[in-house]
Amino acid sequence: MDSRARITTIALMMILALTGCASWFDSGEKDPDVHLVRVELVKAKMLEQRFKLYLRVDNPNDSTLTVRALSYKIHLGTIQLTEGQYDQWFSVQPNSQTVFVVPVRTNLWPQVRPLVKLLESPDVPIPYQLDGTLETGLFYGNDVHLIRKGEIIPADFIPE
Repeated sequence: MDSRARITTIALMMILALTGCASWFDSGEKDPDVHLVRVELVKAKMLEQRFKLYLRVDNPNDSTLTVRALSYKIHLGTIQLTEGQYDQWFSVQPNSQTVFVVPVRTNLWPQVRPLVKLLESPDVPIPYQLDGTLETGLFYGNDVHLIRKGEIIPADFIPE
């Protein structure tokens, strides 16, 4: 066999071997879902407010989901409530959900009037939007980009 035939054979074998590699990067698993389920007001002062954000991660897959971090920006109506990074690792069992709590501090002084207006009717739901990135994976990272919309009840802001 001449060198040209060998090179052609090796190149063909490599191409055929690499066509299966695409499946290495697409595991066929579904992306997890993240929802804001509650916002709890912990303490409110004029220049600093403390909240606890209760977020639920739904794992629709048959394997355990490892969450490494969450970058988030949350709006209530048209008001940006907070943005930040949560870096605590946790796991979500297969086909289940987990609620985790993110403590946040913010200064909403410039938005006090619009926020009070949103909270005036405790039974009227407030629309929220969660934008962010959920970093998952134990050995290799997978970033799940999030844009979620929903509603929360203003009564959830009452301190416990």
